[in-house]
Amino acid sequence: MRAITGLWRWRRNPLCRGTDLAEAWVALAALLLILLAAPVAGSLVGGTAQDALQRSVREQHEARHMVTATVVRKLDRSPLDADPETSTGRDLRNRVLADWTAPDGTGHQGPVLASLKDPHPGDEFHIWTDRHGRMVARPLDSATASTHAVLAGLGAALVVGGLVEGGRRLIVWRMVRRRYARWDQAWDKAGPDWGRTGTGS
Repeated sequence: MRAITGLWRWRRNPLCRGTDLAEAWVALAALLLILLAAPVAGSLVGGTAQDALQRSVREQHEARHMVTATVVRKLDRSPLDADPETSTGRDLRNRVLADWTAPDGTGHQGPVLASLKDPHPGDEFHIWTDRHGRMVARPLDSATASTHAVLAGLGAALVVGGLVEGGRRLIVWRMVRRRYARWDQAWDKAGPDWGRTGTGS
């Protein structure tokens, strides 16, 4: 907003100094940079992030497979979660010993977290594995990747806008400091005689 309010100095005004005009130019340049460079930077960063994330989504969906696991037996709660008072509403998963068959046909058995409220032997649930049957995290979905790309673009636009505004403030601060230094010099010259009636007569 200061960039916009600084433009009043462009009016023809006998009190307008050269520094006021310079501040107006700086304000206009900053405003144009924010309006032009920030969206371009956001678009470039967002587009690059979108391409990279969508490529990662495709690679993860090719390398990770959903398989059906069968509960062998329920396991005790993890030692890290031994206190039932500390469990939260998101802890809807139970540790079980399960069997599953990998996409390459090999059989596996091991402890997993099952999204079953009350698991019993023979219950089935889905897990994600690589092609050799090792458990992996769920692959990133396309919508989440797009959301991350949009957030990256917005972040880049905000960073560019902040840098431009920071640069404008730094330039104006230096101009004001220089102006105050000139005023101090002028007061030092006029100071000894200022206010004396009839000085020099």
